[in-house]
Amino acid sequence: MGQINTKDFMIGTLIGGIAGASAALLLAPKSGKELREDLNEGAQLVYEKGNTFASSAKDKSSELVQTVTDQSNEMVDKVKEVSANVKRDVEDMRQSADELVGDLTDDIKDTNEDIADNVRKEVEQLHQSITEENDKRQ
Repeated sequence: MGQINTKDFMIGTLIGGIAGASAALLLAPKSGKELREDLNEGAQLVYEKGNTFASSAKDKSSELVQTVTDQSNEMVDKVKEVSANVKRDVEDMRQSADELVGDLTDDIKDTNEDIADNVRKEVEQLHQSITEENDKRQ
């Protein structure tokens, strides 16, 4: 079975007490003056219990507000910390990417220079071969 909510229990107890006291006062054989005095006492008791309940509810709600505020502040601090960590990680990745691009650019330049040197050598060899063939033919 589910748990009984404290607020619902308190309200039920208060209403039950009022109903029982009223029934007892109204059904008891008393004079009008005694009945009025008993009703006033019952009303005073209900008033005091209502104040006690209201005070208890106010204290509980204040505690709840403080707990929620504290937990919210903790969450905000954690979010700020995680955000700072993410920002730092993004900066680190950006720096690594820039370094990688620089390294790749250097490698591409070196590779292009190597290819150009190889092409020049092959062109020179081809030119030399052609020149030798022409010399042989003449």
